[in-house]
Amino acid sequence: MKTSGNTIFITGGTSGIGRGLAEAFHQRGNTVIVAGRRRALLDEIARANPGIDTVELDITNADDIRRVAQDVIARHPSLNVVINNAGIMPFDDAASGALDDALAVHLVETNLLGPVRVSAAFVEHLKRQSAATIVNNSSVLAYVPLAQTALYSATKAAIHSYSLSQRFMLRNTSVRVLEIAPPWVDTDLIRKSGDPRAMPLEPFIAETMAAFEGASTEVLVSAARMFRDNAGPNEHAFIDQFNQMIESEPLPVA
Repeated sequence: MKTSGNTIFITGGTSGIGRGLAEAFHQRGNTVIVAGRRRALLDEIARANPGIDTVELDITNADDIRRVAQDVIARHPSLNVVINNAGIMPFDDAASGALDDALAVHLVETNLLGPVRVSAAFVEHLKRQSAATIVNNSSVLAYVPLAQTALYSATKAAIHSYSLSQRFMLRNTSVRVLEIAPPWVDTDLIRKSGDPRAMPLEPFIAETMAAFEGASTEVLVSAARMFRDNAGPNEHAFIDQFNQMIESEPLPVA
């Protein structure tokens, strides 16, 4: 995927990885439209980056997604890249009966149905472009689940699976499907803390932008590869080791 000369719509672009990608693409001469829930954050990113367009979007609302897609396409008919980045990461306990059902539904609607609905709202327009890309942001936890965020990890595994199917179904069109699978990046998705186990945002964005060039299926930074490569019949030992390490050195939750 080329990293300049695009018109890019990105969800969850007001903080963390989403904002980092939005600003990096903006700096490379792309037209960038950032979608997010909070108007104050949208206004702040627009002030900090003159030329970035913004739109309020509730990623859990199918009607709102369709409305925003129609508006963005009308205002930016050259749109050729959609980045499904919005996501939340609540903790849960897969060994407990104390399931917060409302939070679980919200998580699935945000992390799984959100990208599916956004893709559906834009894909016919993207097919009419000479070259277009859908970028889905999953996680290394799609391959090595974090037991303390079992449902989050499951939604990211679902996004990986959906991306495989979506890529196949679009193979004879002008639309390519890329998947980003970040490692632990030091953002507010958990709590920005400077934890040495987390990859700082700036080098993650720099390495990711470099990886976009020439990518045909996945966009991976070096720190993600051992997680991505773990999947298979002997995956359980590394998953157990990873989760035991996290239990011994708890995550920096608020």
